[in-house]
Amino acid sequence: MSTPYPFTAIVGQDDLRLGLLLNAVSPAVGGVLVRGEKGTAKSTAVRALAALMPEVRVVSGCRFSCDPTAPDPACPDGPHEAGPGVSRPARTVELPVGASEDRLVGALDIERALSEGVKAFEPGLLADAHRGILYVDEVNLLHDHLVDLLLDAAAMGASYVEREGVSVRHAARFLLVGTMNPEEGELRPQLLDRFGLTVEVAASRDTDQRVEVVRRRLAYDDDPEAFAARWAGEESALRERIAAARLLLPRVVLGDGALRQIAATCAAFEVDGMRADIVMARTATALAAWAGREEVTAEDVRQAALLALPHRRRRNPFDAPGLDEDKLDDALRESGDDTDGPDGGPDDDGPGGGGGAGWRPRRAGPRRDGTRRHARRGRGGGVRAALRAGRGGRPRAAARRGVGAVPGEDAQRARPG
Repeated sequence: MSTPYPFTAIVGQDDLRLGLLLNAVSPAVGGVLVRGEKGTAKSTAVRALAALMPEVRVVSGCRFSCDPTAPDPACPDGPHEAGPGVSRPARTVELPVGASEDRLVGALDIERALSEGVKAFEPGLLADAHRGILYVDEVNLLHDHLVDLLLDAAAMGASYVEREGVSVRHAARFLLVGTMNPEEGELRPQLLDRFGLTVEVAASRDTDQRVEVVRRRLAYDDDPEAFAARWAGEESALRERIAAARLLLPRVVLGDGALRQIAATCAAFEVDGMRADIVMARTATALAAWAGREEVTAEDVRQAALLALPHRRRRNPFDAPGLDEDKLDDALRESGDDTDGPDGGPDDDGPGGGGGAGWRPRRAGPRRDGTRRHARRGRGGGVRAALRAGRGGRPRAAARRGVGAVPGEDAQRARPG
């Protein structure tokens, strides 16, 4: 197996890295759709994430990767008895654009049907991806009915197959990642809504960053194993941080103030249905766990909105992607002003607190010529802060060295390749 490019060696692409890491911490977020031009490390980042995922314990010989501590009673290969099981790395399963429905969900095992005269089920890619990553490159080019099947399984955590006299249900819980180039066509709004988060990626226009990207890629191509060894420390630290955030996640408190801000934000952007509210709540909780905190703050809610709402908001065909951050800050501030604290009075925890009246959103300030900066220009700092955040609000050593490092600092500390 070829050595994957290290996740921590990726230069820039803060939104992409954060979206993937939040899904690694909490798969319940619902996956991420990566939109961007060709050659922007979309596939590289997804494949690199697999090396950071914790190993999984499975029932020995089970084709559906059942958890040995709580085997699926409906597993087609079952019933299984609880036991220690065996460990294996988390899988990354790629769904080709030309895949058939049988390849995706499974089909009748023709060989056994002919040789033994029995109806047996041959698992598909959804079964292979259970408890791992399912990666769909060029998801916008898949047939709509395949995308429907894929997203239904991701939402329900199970796949149901009824065909050729075979009735099968098996667990299918996976981290769903789709990538697409918008120039090649868009997904239907109903399908876009089924992805938890979306991120927009583009090649950097900064000369130093572009030089560093080329330098690292050439070093990796010359000797992949040696290049990966140079980043082994950063990879290990990030892997430990993901595991720690997963353990902390069940203890994170999503207070009423944060919930009101989530609801007010979704209402302000007129998103359809309630899926956006639920995804924002899960994303904000994952952000708090990633930062090592046990309480969701207003900044977590703001960052969750930037990741969960752009593909759900109503917009005209020629509107720019993303959110109007001034409108977002207004919605957060107004909902915060009405938030009551635990004693019935205003919740004035201030910056980084529960999102009450004391919190004031960061806004894009005016230029010297009096015009406003573009709202999205201010976003990168918030994403980098989320990547860097550690316990007590201080950047962890792993964040400073690896995924949270500012690209300019990466360039200065890069080892010669």
